[in-house]
Amino acid sequence: MRLTLRGARLVDATMDQTGGDITINGAHIQRIEQGGNGHDASGKVLDASEAIITPGFIDVHTHGGNGFELHTTDPNQIRAYANWVPATGVTSFLTSVVGTPAALPEAQLRAAVEAIEQPGPGAEILGIFLEGPYINPKRRGAHPPEWLRRPDPAETEAILELSRGHLRLITLAPELPGAHEMIRRLIEARVTVSIGHTDATYEQAKEAIALGATHMTHCFNAMNPLLHRKPGPLAAIASAPHTQGELIADGVHVHPAIMPLLVKMLGPQRVVVITDGQAGAGKHEGSLFEFAGQSAQVLCGAAYLADGTLAGSILTMDHALRNMLEITQVSLSDAVGMLTYNPARAVQTQARKGLLRAGYDADLLIFDSSLTLQATICQGQLVYATGAWSESLKED
Repeated sequence: MRLTLRGARLVDATMDQTGGDITINGAHIQRIEQGGNGHDASGKVLDASEAIITPGFIDVHTHGGNGFELHTTDPNQIRAYANWVPATGVTSFLTSVVGTPAALPEAQLRAAVEAIEQPGPGAEILGIFLEGPYINPKRRGAHPPEWLRRPDPAETEAILELSRGHLRLITLAPELPGAHEMIRRLIEARVTVSIGHTDATYEQAKEAIALGATHMTHCFNAMNPLLHRKPGPLAAIASAPHTQGELIADGVHVHPAIMPLLVKMLGPQRVVVITDGQAGAGKHEGSLFEFAGQSAQVLCGAAYLADGTLAGSILTMDHALRNMLEITQVSLSDAVGMLTYNPARAVQTQARKGLLRAGYDADLLIFDSSLTLQATICQGQLVYATGAWSESLKED
């Protein structure tokens, strides 16, 4: 696709400019400029003066949506999710793997690799997110105890071999025996290590950061609380300016009064907005679904297991953007950055993802003035559109 969108409001983590033109050529952004300065605009040119254009959202922590589960032995489940999720503004994501009873999730890792290496249409699968199984039983959340394992050098090598270089992010509890050795090896393999599902103290989390951990899984959830005499792992992340922390921006996992405090504590450049979405995301109240073989239900704006355990969210990224603006009162540029450039940095794809910049992937979202998503372009391909945009963006 060769296309110029003219006169739009262009917003990313580094800018918010009106009357801008953006040209895409094939899979990449070719040019960003102020409108009407005479550059060649061969190809389709569309009036976008009523539109807001941002980079595509990047969800580094999701387990599924629209009935599709990412922790699966069927690569087609992952491909189906990738085909659906652009309707929520996601143009790339990590496919997640959790635990399996008393064994490594080998079949699920193989399915993830197959989906990555043989993708279908839709959002790009950037790699694998492994949430566990090296987490603390005291802070396991919805993860059954039979899934959990102790870090082991041989298993670390097995995971790296099974994931074939596609492992991008892993959650682990750094206080577990053997965790330090695992962190060192994963960092060496260029995997982002995230502190999470952890009973670590402030001091133990600081040690993990010194070893190379740079990320925190769903801040406040499944960890020691932030207390004035026992500051816990969140204070360790806050005091390390090169680290980032995830925020499930549904107003359920983190109270709306606390969400803006986290943004102030870390700064907008360090918050990574995630959905932690389950297969029930995008489904109506009362819908039943599975989380890695466990029955769950959509209730009161979140996902719950049968025993009442909070088990991830039903949030989608387009709603997350609006929640961040309404609840935290950040600027649109800062909010967009938390859903685009910050997650790109977290999984080391910031050289081609997350900004409106020449040479970057043509992952674009087109919104109307009320921030209702109108169209999604993934690497230059139109994959979702509504109404008039569907007609105007069709290739000739």
